Amino acid sequence: MSFTEKFAETRNNLRNLRKAIPDTFAGFVTMEKAASADGVLSHKEKELIALGIAVALRCEDCITSHVGACHRAGVTREEMVEALGTAIQMSGGPGLMYASKALAAFDEVSAGT
Repeated sequence: MSFTEKFAETRNNLRNLRKAIPDTFAGFVTMEKAASADGVLSHKEKELIALGIAVALRCEDCITSHVGACHRAGVTREEMVEALGTAIQMSGGPGLMYASKALAAFDEVSAGT
């Protein structure tokens, strides 16, 4: 399955969850918007941080989601790989494997634009 297909599947799963627990889901969305808004750190920088955490935690759906958000925020491939390097430093071998998935997803998303 391509990362684009994985992203579509994740979005569909999230839609179903939102219907099942709308108040909890809305609370999470409110928190996400507040946490990722421009402040001292830009939204772009925050998305790179979120991606690094997703890699370190080995959450493929989170990686897919934050790769898309990074792309929409204007992250370059060079910025992506530098952030992934930090994620690897913090998470070791498993982070290395998930960082490779994140870069493959970013390359796939970037090729479509």
